[in-house]
Amino acid sequence: MTSVSADRTFQLSDGGILKYSVAGEGEPVVLLHGFGLDSSMWDPQWDAFCQRFRTLRYDLRGYGGSSLPTGPYSHLEDFHALTRSLGMYPAHLIGLSMGGRYASRIAAHAPSAVRSLTLVDSALDGHVWSEEWLARWQAIASAARTDVARAKELWLTHDIFAPGRRHASVAHELKTMVERYSGWHFMHRDPGDTPSPATAEVLSRIAAPTLVIVGDQDIPDFQLIARRMADDIPEARLQVMQGAGHMANLEKPDEFTRLVLAHLAQASAQGSDEIAKAG
Repeated sequence: MTSVSADRTFQLSDGGILKYSVAGEGEPVVLLHGFGLDSSMWDPQWDAFCQRFRTLRYDLRGYGGSSLPTGPYSHLEDFHALTRSLGMYPAHLIGLSMGGRYASRIAAHAPSAVRSLTLVDSALDGHVWSEEWLARWQAIASAARTDVARAKELWLTHDIFAPGRRHASVAHELKTMVERYSGWHFMHRDPGDTPSPATAEVLSRIAAPTLVIVGDQDIPDFQLIARRMADDIPEARLQVMQGAGHMANLEKPDEFTRLVLAHLAQASAQGSDEIAKAG
């Protein structure tokens, strides 16, 4: 039976607050959400993961129930502080879109923090975005200057969510999350740090067993990123989910959960073998 955990809050050293949930027993797993969304996007996987692992999900700074940025900060340091406080370090990291960006950033720049990676329709520091993507983003940012609700509507109707919108339940979940998103990042330059060199240039540093998942209906930018990650990360394997778009975990939750649990089991076994050899 899953150990149920209510939402909690963690205070960071600079006064910031992270909202999180943790439940289950076993090796630690950390779930990182996408842009404009929050940790509730992992609802379809929560019980299955908690039955096998000690599982943590949290709202990144500026999203969901976590506090907005008020000055320079680091997503990497936020991750370190929270996972160390909970004794969940190192962890298996699972990130979708923006969450994949930060999971790969952690793995490249703090490899001792990571047992394995699952990168789902991931963004990537250092990716050169297409003109189409940049034009859509500029339209959203321009709308936000006078009408945040309009900016959120433009984000919700973005092409990356088109496959998900075809499922009534997914469309409802996306709408609920985007409506409660503050819209802060549409109107402000995020003062969070960006690594140098960019993660795209140092993917070969990532030693963790990595599963790269991309929906075959996702837009070209994310298809390119997935293939670059699969090619450049030494221990990476690419899984294309047929009939899925950007929100693979919501659009095809059962298939997604099976794929990820199999990867986690394999990574756990591989880690155990390495410990035994070292001993």
